[in-house]
Amino acid sequence: MMRNFIRLLRSYLEYLELLGVDAVPAYPEIKSFLDLDPLVPETLADLEKEVRRCRRCGLHRTRTQAVTGEGPCPSKIMLVGEAPGREEDLEGRPFVGAAGKLLEKMLAAIRLKRSEVYITNVVKCRPPGNRTPEREELEACRPYLARQIRLVKPKAILALGAVAVKSLLLKEEPLSRLRGRVHELEGILVVPTYHPAYLLRNPSAKRAAWEDLKLFQSLIQELA
Repeated sequence: MMRNFIRLLRSYLEYLELLGVDAVPAYPEIKSFLDLDPLVPETLADLEKEVRRCRRCGLHRTRTQAVTGEGPCPSKIMLVGEAPGREEDLEGRPFVGAAGKLLEKMLAAIRLKRSEVYITNVVKCRPPGNRTPEREELEACRPYLARQIRLVKPKAILALGAVAVKSLLLKEEPLSRLRGRVHELEGILVVPTYHPAYLLRNPSAKRAAWEDLKLFQSLIQELA
C-alpha cells in the first residue's frame, strides 16, 4: 500500500514539475506548461511509447491498448476529445467508431480532412462501459496531453465535449455556457463544442454544433 502511494505521489510531483508548478493549490493550474522546455528532449514517438506502457491509473487493467493520437506533427489544428470508446480501444486509434464517422462529416462540412489535423483524447485508455473519466484518471493523463500540445504546436484547438473543455480551460461552467465563443490557452485559440457522441444521442444540439464549427472555420481561415 505504501509503495503504491509513493509511486503515485512521485508521478504527481513529476507532473507538477513538468507543468512548472512550484506551489500546490487546491486545484493545480496548468496554463503555463506550453512555454517550458521539456525536462528531456522528446519526439511524439517517444511520448506514444511511454503512453502505451502507462500504469498511472487503474484504467490500464481493463484496456486493450492505450490510444495516443494521430495526425501530422506539427499541425496548426488539433482536436481533443474525451476518451477512447470500444472501437478505439480495439483498433488503437482515436475516433474510429460511430462518433468518428460523424466527426469526419463535421470536418468535411468546414472543408477539412481528417488527415490534415492532429486528433487525440484527454484520457488515453477506455473507461469501462465508456463512463466519464474520473478525476484520478484525468490527472494521470493530463501531463500527456500537455506534452502532446507542446509537440504538435497547434494554433487552434477544437475541444470536443465537456471533459476536453474543462481539462484544457480549467473552467467549471457548463459547456452550454462556454461554447459559441473563442477562448485562449497560452496563445492557442480554443473553440469548445459538443462531442460527436453527444450529438448522436442528442440530434437537437447539431444546430449549435454547426455554429461552433463555422466559428472554428473562420478562425483557422484567419490563421492561414
